[in-house]
Amino acid sequence: MKTKSVLLPLLALLASLFVSSVLHGADAPTGELIAPTDKDAAWLSEARAAYPLKTCLISEEELGGMGAPVEFIYRQPGQADQLVRFCCKMCVPKFKKDPAKYLALLKSGVKTEAKPDAHPHH
Repeated sequence: MKTKSVLLPLLALLASLFVSSVLHGADAPTGELIAPTDKDAAWLSEARAAYPLKTCLISEEELGGMGAPVEFIYRQPGQADQLVRFCCKMCVPKFKKDPAKYLALLKSGVKTEAKPDAHPHH
């Protein structure tokens, strides 16, 4: 009888820990785009040299074709910083809607499919 009284609360505790870990995984921290500062200059220089794309992740416009590319550092807890380059500020909100999609494309070095409505201002 004592075994049941100890085992039942222990099983309940384990079940609650499992459920909270599953729920916590769904709420994993997301990253954010941060403008580079002077402190990032050395890192930024290396990141630019290693950047795999010559076009904007969002619009497929050539980086530098409309002026200096818009650059951000994507920071996510537990991950290495990632340089993200856009052709203009208009592309940033689209990236923010689905950063995982664009970071995966960036990591693979694959260009996105240009959308006719990506830049109505161009």
